[in-house]
Amino acid sequence: LKMKMFQTICRQLRSSKGFSLEPTARVDFSTSSYFCGRKKKVNPYEEVDQGKYSDLVQSVLSSKGLAQTPESLFEEDNLLYGPVSKCKPPKQDEAAKVPGNWCPLYNPERSMKPNATSSTIPLRIPLQRNTIPSVTKVLQQTMTSEQIFYLERWKQRMIQELGEDGFAEYSSNIFLQGKRFHKALESILSPQGDLKERDENLESGYIESVQHILKDVSGVRALESAVQHETLKYVGLLDCVAEYQGKLCVIDWKTSEKPKPHIRNTFDNPLQVVAYVGAINNDANYSFQVQCGLIVVAYKDGSPAHPHFMGTELCSQYWAKWLLRLEEYTKKEKNQDIQKTD
Repeated sequence: LKMKMFQTICRQLRSSKGFSLEPTARVDFSTSSYFCGRKKKVNPYEEVDQGKYSDLVQSVLSSKGLAQTPESLFEEDNLLYGPVSKCKPPKQDEAAKVPGNWCPLYNPERSMKPNATSSTIPLRIPLQRNTIPSVTKVLQQTMTSEQIFYLERWKQRMIQELGEDGFAEYSSNIFLQGKRFHKALESILSPQGDLKERDENLESGYIESVQHILKDVSGVRALESAVQHETLKYVGLLDCVAEYQGKLCVIDWKTSEKPKPHIRNTFDNPLQVVAYVGAINNDANYSFQVQCGLIVVAYKDGSPAHPHFMGTELCSQYWAKWLLRLEEYTKKEKNQDIQKTD
């Protein structure tokens, strides 16, 4: 089509009066809608340093027509971008680490049967204040940077909303509510509890929240009782040791303003429970062995509490993590002692 147009234009030019077409004359035509006599643009590829990229050009031309392979692609990338910078392997996950202070969770010298003791009076061993760290202190001193960040952000938001005095009052009320809740449960679960006090406690939203849990709790062995791991050297004050659905457990009662339907929502509570399990199994004050743990999250509005049961396998997993936290705490304390002496 373009050739026909060219021929037509030539015939019209020849037939025009007073116009002659010299054979030496040069006529440029453009395929665009108009003729442009501007200076021809410089091809950017002509400005490329041919010598610098001669190896690359030779490599590409020599492989022309051949199928690309992973090896040839890597060679071309190497010429274009240089050698590959290998990154360091990711850090080993904390769960895969083996604690250096390993100690078994269960005591092979004690019976695993729930009816290993004939005592009907729950133990109430007072907590002795000494230099041995508590479970709560170990967990607080070894929180991850992520935990610290979210805790501090929550605190700042609450202060912004309530003010400094309002937040202090809020924290105090939360503490008192938890204390009353534990005292009420102690009264309900103790065989020596006051019947009148039990009836009054039933009006509490938290107690109403755990009613369906209490139906499966029996054979109480300890209430608000201190434990000490004689080998690993830490102490704690557990809430309750009792049978839950036929299995002897360390039971930890918690209150929450937000629903916590999954055990991961309870943060470090599983580590606290399993630390008590390991301690009670290695404490001479207790003649029985605890197999499992139970975290019960109660709600003020009376909605059903969430029970998080920890079987032997899950307890073993958290036990390894607890030993790592305890190891980290010990190292921090040693470093602080060295800095003080310097």
